[in-house]
Amino acid sequence: VTEPDSGHKTCRVLSLGGDVIAILSRSRRGREAVWSVTIGVDNRPGSLRYLRIEEKIFQTAEPSFRGAAAADIVARLKDANPDASVTYRDLNKGVPAIDTDWFHAVRLAPEAPTEDQKQLIETSNAYLADVQDADVLVIGSPIYNFAITAQLKNWLDQIARAGLSFRYTEAGPEGLLTGKRAIIAYTSAGTPIGSEIDFASGYLRHILGFLGITDVEFIAADRLAMDHDAGLARAQEALDRIAA
Repeated sequence: VTEPDSGHKTCRVLSLGGDVIAILSRSRRGREAVWSVTIGVDNRPGSLRYLRIEEKIFQTAEPSFRGAAAADIVARLKDANPDASVTYRDLNKGVPAIDTDWFHAVRLAPEAPTEDQKQLIETSNAYLADVQDADVLVIGSPIYNFAITAQLKNWLDQIARAGLSFRYTEAGPEGLLTGKRAIIAYTSAGTPIGSEIDFASGYLRHILGFLGITDVEFIAADRLAMDHDAGLARAQEALDRIAA
């Protein structure tokens, strides 16, 4: 965007990713053009940005077992904010697990990466950029064997990047993905949310908080195999509160 004014100044705003921008200002001193650069946070008014993360491990006829609650949450949020944009990631297509190759490519960041290493770096960067650019994360989390699925764990490992999404300080770890909200669509056949056999919700709240996302809310359709109608009713009540 170029915005000339009567003082012969030109201002250009460049996005550096997320909410970080560079403001380039040019003014004239006689016949010379003088440029100055300011790095800051973009607080200009704009539309909300939603990121929907889906892991549809249950391929049954019941929509609630396929993580459809995440779609319902986004639809409700969109009703309240029609101009909002939505980015969708289907984790069921496969998320690479971190391994030795990933560590050497992404964590050690070689100066001359191989083509395979470039692919690993680009993939991890893309997952992280999704989160950096989003205002609200809507994460579908079906519970499998009392915990989150492997694909969702792989995605969290991909975005947990030292120096980018968190950092260590003298006072302890500090999350860098601040100012965001996360809504978790939690579905289970028999695991009650918050129970002693639920190893998912506490972990999700902790890891997101570790990354700086402390505003975390759960929409739980739990124990569906035991009390299907009551589980969906509880989820509907929570969904109505979010949309209110």
